[in-house]
Amino acid sequence: MLPYILVLYYSRYGATKTMASFIARGIHTFKGIEAKIRTVPAVSTVVEASEAAIPESGDPYVTLDDLKNCAGLILGSPTRFGNMAAPLKYFIDSTSGLWLAGDLAGKPAAVFSSSSSLHGGQESTLLSMMLPLLHQGMVIVGLPFTEPTVLSTRSGGTPYGPTHVAGPDSRLPITEEEKTLCLALGKRMATIALQLLKE
Repeated sequence: MLPYILVLYYSRYGATKTMASFIARGIHTFKGIEAKIRTVPAVSTVVEASEAAIPESGDPYVTLDDLKNCAGLILGSPTRFGNMAAPLKYFIDSTSGLWLAGDLAGKPAAVFSSSSSLHGGQESTLLSMMLPLLHQGMVIVGLPFTEPTVLSTRSGGTPYGPTHVAGPDSRLPITEEEKTLCLALGKRMATIALQLLKE
């Protein structure tokens, strides 16, 4: 079985999911490693409500073993008031056992996000998503300015990770610049994960 990078996301309207697929495509350009795309269930405000163990459609729900056994992690979320969405945070809050065991320490990690407006808190969301990854001992991977699209983008994209501007109705498609940055992050993560696996 090939080592894999876990691309874990939450998406309400589909943009973050689309970004995850482009990132996975970037990972798949390399031999010797693959992408495993997973999502998290929505969090209900009604305590008695719960999601089925297997989603009716789309990507499977993540398990702690998916996270424990990955060679790297790429975390994606829409922006919620400058922070990650509650369903993703809820899952991350359940990973204290992995933290205690040091299971993720030394593995590469990256982040990506989507918001309805260009100044909708994308960068603070990315930074807030990095915090639990740093506590887990992971090595944060960004998008350096040697990636030309980081400098030229007029839509989403930051050195902290790819972003997307979905518009007020969440219907704007992923731009070519945003797609390029998603692919670039996948390739960068695959390169670094493969290097670390050789050590």
